[in-house]
Amino acid sequence: MAARKKSVQKNGFKINEYVVYPSHGVGKILEIETQEVAGISLELFVLEFEQDKMILRVPTAKAESVGMRKLAEEDIVKKAYTTLKGKARIKRTMWSRRAQEYEAKINSGDLISIAEVVRDLYRCDTQPEQSYSERQLFEAALGRLAREVAAIEKLDEAGAVQKITAVLSKAAQANRDKSLDSDSSSDSEEAAA
Repeated sequence: MAARKKSVQKNGFKINEYVVYPSHGVGKILEIETQEVAGISLELFVLEFEQDKMILRVPTAKAESVGMRKLAEEDIVKKAYTTLKGKARIKRTMWSRRAQEYEAKINSGDLISIAEVVRDLYRCDTQPEQSYSERQLFEAALGRLAREVAAIEKLDEAGAVQKITAVLSKAAQANRDKSLDSDSSSDSEEAAA
């Protein structure tokens, strides 16, 4: 298995560009290489996932079918922030089923779906403690979201996490205030009646 000639760009992806590989998150294209494997010449994207200390080789012909994509556009990032500000939607199904759905959303590579998981699993200080598996899924989703936001907005990952958690806590406070307002307005309606 010997490396051959190297390209600079293929299928719209270029060397040193950050991309999203659905099951691993944000990675950087280190090179595009051609390797001979079992007598067949294969052109490969060499992706580095710094967070996981992992190198992945993806055949250029399979990049689209496996869901590899460029970083999200600005309007998608805005939709993700809007999603984070929304009210958590927690289905009344068994945790194992919800956990599978959350895992599928995280591994979809879709920024909006990942933001939904972060929003749904976020717990502020006034809420009950999360279970270990909830915490694991929350941290996985937050990490994926933060790495893409960091790459897009030229931040470090810690800065992106701070920005995301600030949006979440502000939204949680606003949702608490809304529910308190509706509770007090219903109380005053009952008193008036």
